Amino acid sequence: MKIHSSAIRPPTSDLRRWVALVVVCLGQLMIVLDSTIVNVALPAIQRDLHFTQADLTWVVNAYLITYGSFLLLAGRAGDLIGRKKVFLAGVIVFTVTSALTGLARDPATLVATRALQGLGGALSAGVIIALIVTGFPKPQERAQAMSVLTFVVAGGGSLGLLAGGLLTQMINWHWIFFINVPIGVGTMLLGWWLIEENEGIGLSQGVDIAGSVLISAALMIGVYAIVTAAGQGWTSAHTIGFGGAAVALIAGFIVVESRVKNPIMPLRILRLRSLTGASTARAFLVAGMFTNFFIGALYLQHIKGFSAIGIGLAFLPSTLALATLSVGITARLMARFGARSLLVVGLLTISSALILLSGADEQTSYFPRIFAAYLLFGLGAGLSFMPILTISMSEVPAADAGLASGFGNLSMQMGASVGLAALGTISTDHAKSLVAQGASLSSALTGGYQIAFLLAAACVAAGLLVVLLVLRSPSAPHIQRAPQEERATRLEDAA
Repeated sequence: MKIHSSAIRPPTSDLRRWVALVVVCLGQLMIVLDSTIVNVALPAIQRDLHFTQADLTWVVNAYLITYGSFLLLAGRAGDLIGRKKVFLAGVIVFTVTSALTGLARDPATLVATRALQGLGGALSAGVIIALIVTGFPKPQERAQAMSVLTFVVAGGGSLGLLAGGLLTQMINWHWIFFINVPIGVGTMLLGWWLIEENEGIGLSQGVDIAGSVLISAALMIGVYAIVTAAGQGWTSAHTIGFGGAAVALIAGFIVVESRVKNPIMPLRILRLRSLTGASTARAFLVAGMFTNFFIGALYLQHIKGFSAIGIGLAFLPSTLALATLSVGITARLMARFGARSLLVVGLLTISSALILLSGADEQTSYFPRIFAAYLLFGLGAGLSFMPILTISMSEVPAADAGLASGFGNLSMQMGASVGLAALGTISTDHAKSLVAQGASLSSALTGGYQIAFLLAAACVAAGLLVVLLVLRSPSAPHIQRAPQEERATRLEDAA
C-alpha cells in the first residue's frame, strides 16, 4: 500500500503554530504543576521515606536550586543553538527524572532526582516565552497566545493543589511524579513534529565558558542561600557568607561579559527598560502570589480543617476566573485600554484580594470572604500576567528572545524563592511570639498567616509602584531585530 506524502505532512503553517502553542504550554503545565503538587504530598513522602523535618525541605529546595540556577543559561543556549532543541532536551530530562523520582525508595535518591528535575524544568521554561514571542509576531495573535500561557501559568498552581490531593489520597504520592511521564512523552513527540526551530546565532565566535560557569555558580549559591535562610537565619554567617559569595560571582560575571567577544549574556539586554522594569514588577507579583498559594493552603488545612482535595477545590474560583479572562477577554481589554493600564488594575485587584485574606481568622467562613478573595485573586491574575509578559518582551531583539525569556523566568523564580522564604519566616516567627505571649496554637498560627497575607499584599503593591514609575505601555507588541540583523536588512535594501 502506497502512502502519499500528504498523509504524513504536518498541519498547515497557521494551524501548526497554534497546535505547537498547545504543546509548548503542556511543557509549561508540567513545570507549574510540579511547583504546587509536591507540597500537598510532603506529609505522605515524609512518612513513607522516613524524612526528618529538616531534610524534608530538600524535596522542594533541591528542585528550586537547579531550576533557578540554569534558567538564564538555558535561555541563551536557545538563542545560540536553537530553542526547539533546548526545549525538547528539557522535556526529556524532566520526564525521565520524574519517573525516577516516582520510583525513589530512599531520601537521598528522591532529593537527587528532584535536583535533576529542576535542571529539566529550567531547560524547558527558559525558552518557552521566546518560542511564543517569535512564533506569533502579530500583536493580536501574540495577545491570544499569551492568554493561553497566562492561564497555564497561573491556573496550573491551583490545579496542582487539587491534583496532588486527589493522587495522594486515592493512589499514593508516587503518582504525583508518574503523572508527568505520559504528558512529557506526548509533549516530546508532538514538539519534535510541530515546533519550528529558529536559526540560532551559532557558536562560531566561541563559547563563553567562563561566563557560563560564573553565572551558573552564582545563581546556584544564591538560591541555596535563600532557600536555607529560614532554617539558618537571615543574619547568620551561613546566609551572609553564601549570599556574599553569590554577589561576588555575579560581579565577576559582569566583568567577564563586558570583555568577551561572544558573551552568554550581552549586557545590552539590561538596558531595555521594559524588560528590566517588567521583570522587577513580576518578581514582586510572584512573591505575593506564591505566598498566597503556600500560606493559603496552610490556613485552609490547619485552621479551617480542609482536606487536600478540599484545598484544591477552595482555590477553584481563582482558576475559573482566570480561565474566563483567558478566552480572549484580557486580549481585547489590552487592545482597548493598553497593557500598562490593565496591569495597574490587575495588581490593585490582587492586592485587594490579599488584604481581604489578611483579615480571615478562625471564625471566618469560606463564604463569602474567602471565596470573594480567591475570585478577586483570579481576576487580578488574569488581568496582570499577559500585560506584564507583553511589556517585558516588547523591545527585545529577536536574536535575544531566549535570553530575555530566561531572564524573565529567573526574576520570577527569585521573587518566589525570596518572597516565600522571607514571608514564611516572618509568619513563623510571629506565630512563635504569639504562643510565647500565651495565645493558643490555633490563634497564633492564624496571626502568623494574617501577617504573611498582609506582607504579600505589600509585595504586589511594590510591583505596582514599579509599573507606575518605570513602565510604559507599548504602542504595539513586536520583536525588534538585533543590531546585526538591522544592518543586514539595510544592506539588502540598498542592493
